Amino acid sequence: MKLVRLGKVKHVYEVDENTLEFVFTDNISVFDKVIPTQILHKGETLCRTSAFWFQLLKNNGIRTHFRELVPPNRMRVKKVNVINDYSRLNCNTSNYLIPLEFVGRYYVAGSLYDRLKSGDVAKEDLGFPAANKVTYGEKLPKPFFEVTTKLEKVDRLLTRDEAVKMSGLTEEEFERVTEMALKIDELISVEADERMLIHVDGKKEFGLDEKRRLMVVDTFGTADEDRWWDQDSYAAGKFVELSKEAVRQYYRKIGYHSKLVEARENGLEEPPIPPLPAEKAKEISDLYVEMFERITGESFR
Repeated sequence: MKLVRLGKVKHVYEVDENTLEFVFTDNISVFDKVIPTQILHKGETLCRTSAFWFQLLKNNGIRTHFRELVPPNRMRVKKVNVINDYSRLNCNTSNYLIPLEFVGRYYVAGSLYDRLKSGDVAKEDLGFPAANKVTYGEKLPKPFFEVTTKLEKVDRLLTRDEAVKMSGLTEEEFERVTEMALKIDELISVEADERMLIHVDGKKEFGLDEKRRLMVVDTFGTADEDRWWDQDSYAAGKFVELSKEAVRQYYRKIGYHSKLVEARENGLEEPPIPPLPAEKAKEISDLYVEMFERITGESFR
């Protein structure tokens, strides 16, 4: 097979002119940085979790690029074109990756909370009354969707007009993408509730096939792409992070994140991300295995 792309956590190979094979590695990345530490079993758990969700979507009549699982950590998918030059995308382009990430948020958490505190996001945008004092972990009155870039070195937030313009989508197609993302998250929420999990937020990626039919691509619903909390802990007022967010919080705690942000804001050389201590890497490995089992209802071994 021909190597097509070395991603941060996935390697992509071309099987034939219509098929790609994803190889899920044990790499882990945060803040667009690959951590110099391998997380045992991470690749396999993400691959198998993704296959679980793709089968669920198929059962619910939602088109995806998924073709087959190649155990333990490989997946074959329909090939679509990746076009980095936005000017080449228009309403006549077909069989391509939409260069956007669609993020659905359902609770006040993570970067959304930070932007709410800084005033970059208004309470009213989230559906809260202006006089309401919003607290961390509060459920949003309505789903809040955001769109970021997909193919750039560092993801950046886009306005709706920017997203439509760079994606080659029509207004109606863009609306269908948002509706599909919401429908998928509704399916995820039902599954999560049965497993005593809260689906806090998550991202989706999409493509258009040869007939410009919408389909879900890449992966979603894993401990990498989505944020999860434990229902019992949440009811007790605690936010137990059951996703890669636990790793982000570690790097915030040791001060690395603030140094990285400062460097980026001032155009300075970015500090290298330090490796995870062995005990933390083991903890994160156990978390990925636990989340695979909780989400899918399957035994890892």
